Amino acid sequence: MKKLLSTLAQTGFASITLALALFAGPVHADDEFPLDRAPDNMESLASLQHGAQLFVNYCLNCHSASLMRYSRLEDLGISQKEIEANLLFTSDKVGSTMTIAMRPDDAKSWLGAAPPDLSVEARARGRDWLYTYLRSFYRDSTRPTGWNNMVYPNVGMPNVLWQLQGQRTAKFTDITDPENGEKIHRFDGFQQVAPGTVSRVDYDSDVADLVAYLSWMAEPEQKTREQVGVWVLLFLGLLTFFAWRLNAAYWKDIK
Repeated sequence: MKKLLSTLAQTGFASITLALALFAGPVHADDEFPLDRAPDNMESLASLQHGAQLFVNYCLNCHSASLMRYSRLEDLGISQKEIEANLLFTSDKVGSTMTIAMRPDDAKSWLGAAPPDLSVEARARGRDWLYTYLRSFYRDSTRPTGWNNMVYPNVGMPNVLWQLQGQRTAKFTDITDPENGEKIHRFDGFQQVAPGTVSRVDYDSDVADLVAYLSWMAEPEQKTREQVGVWVLLFLGLLTFFAWRLNAAYWKDIK
């Protein structure tokens, strides 16, 4: 009996520790280029709906999301008729997965590498990385696509949102490291050379909506999981308390 009660208590504390570790989420190492904090728009249906529209219009031409079905967008308050009218390609159906017509071999020959599936990209990269990445493209005539990126140098992907953001160049300054005398190519900011169709503030808002949708798509049940997780932690805490008190009551008369 003593061994059983001790095991229950230890299991309860271990379960709480494990659950807290799981809910803490992935830890990302610091990148060379500093990441901006992505706005948290996960609770806004309007932001998620706008992000879904941006994803279909700008990302789904080259990137697939094979783990997501169009019908799941109904969870965001988008009706089936709205999905069919605004978010479906001609050959797709509401129950279809978000795949693309471009073959991987063609993508590799055109872009140098097949674009990754974006179903769980937000979980792999993190929201801050995606938010900064989509706002860090600049014109680079040395690249095959004419574009480069500060977060992902020499990326094969062009800036698909350039019409919204406009065109920018990156300013660099060559300096000498006083400690070792090495030449450093220091980034000194972006310079706007052509305006986009939206302002800088509106573009950042659009990117935040897109990143929010990518985060939702990576785990549509995230909110439910977190809510259930709270109840699980409360249950484990209560179970641990009763196990501790029962153990104390069992051994109180034994010396």
